[in-house]
Amino acid sequence: MTLTASASALDSLLPRIRSVYRDLHEHPELSFAEHRTAGVAAAWMRELGMTVVEGVGVTGVTGLLRRGDGPVVLLRADMDGLPVAEATGLAYASSARGVDPEGRDVPVMHACGHDVHVTCLLGALSVLAADSSWAGTVVAVLQPAEELGKGARAMVEDGLYDRVPRPDVVLGQHVAPIPAGVIGLRPGPAFAATDSLKVTLYGSGGHGSRPEATVDPVVMAASTVMRLQTIVSREVAGTDTAVLTVGSLQAGTKSNIIPDEAVLLLNLRTYDPRVRDRVLGAVTRIVEGEAAAAGAPRPPVIETFEQAPAVVNDVAGAERTKPALEAVVGAGRVLDPGPVTGSEDVGVLATSAGAPCVFWLLGGADPALFAAADDLEGILAVMATVPSNHSPLYAPVIDPTLEIGVRALVGAAGTWLGKA
Repeated sequence: MTLTASASALDSLLPRIRSVYRDLHEHPELSFAEHRTAGVAAAWMRELGMTVVEGVGVTGVTGLLRRGDGPVVLLRADMDGLPVAEATGLAYASSARGVDPEGRDVPVMHACGHDVHVTCLLGALSVLAADSSWAGTVVAVLQPAEELGKGARAMVEDGLYDRVPRPDVVLGQHVAPIPAGVIGLRPGPAFAATDSLKVTLYGSGGHGSRPEATVDPVVMAASTVMRLQTIVSREVAGTDTAVLTVGSLQAGTKSNIIPDEAVLLLNLRTYDPRVRDRVLGAVTRIVEGEAAAAGAPRPPVIETFEQAPAVVNDVAGAERTKPALEAVVGAGRVLDPGPVTGSEDVGVLATSAGAPCVFWLLGGADPALFAAADDLEGILAVMATVPSNHSPLYAPVIDPTLEIGVRALVGAAGTWLGKA
């Protein structure tokens, strides 16, 4: 059915939505520590008369909005911030701090726009609660720890679908540095799978003046890093896609001490499970081979600490939902952005329920910056010049991003809900 957010309903709601967004942005929380954010969401949903369950998957929250018999539509938003020091200079910029999984005190920022996601979902629930034209059940999922790739799985393993009905579709959106007023929707493989690995290389430490009496893990690590770069260029076909990044190399404490070990942190992005398996196998082979070549006293240890499968948008579901999104932003403004190398764990909620997933990009950048961009190529060129997700400067514009985000969720939900 066609379901739209009326202008009058949104006009009265927008001031509160803007206020809640600024509050959430100013008070971000790290993964699995989203207690305040979860409380804001729970209070909002209870005010709407929804059935609310808190503490699902540590800090996750669910809400049910029922309108008799009919389809079950799950609307999802993630809640966690990142260990980033905000540098936007906004009046509502974050100065929050938190404790990361390693026990370190770190700055915290909503550098990925999850505050936008939460705000838009709460606004959409208000619009849906005030509309009596639809039938079915709306399941709201406020998910923790997307940034760790663990939150969706934590909620499922904590009995999510014992607490709420299994959905007929999972819908959601992610704000991105494309112009506000544009939506990106990719049928099929849309967001890459991610695997983060910790590699510990073991050497034999000693004095920097006597390297012959040691096995130097720094040299071992340097050789490993360089060799890993050949995986994508020499072991992945040109028709396939993979990204392998070594984001951290940590070893030693002083210039004249050869340490006992070095630690690499790797991140892998893929779309095809076959490519993923091939690359992971190559990582293991190279790491173990370099350690053996260096004469390491013990084998390296490879540990996976973050992981999420590719987000695959149901092709028929995307086609079904696209007209509702076009009704929000206009014909020709729902674009196929191509495969996104960023990753998301929203797909876990869909595959665990056996339901199709439809997940889109919500434009959040100032449209004025894109005034001269009249096609996707032009938009991508401008995107390369503006702060993106995970940047300390990333700041979606409030207007019209929040309004469009609310309307997109309402319209997409209406595509799948029944008629009263």
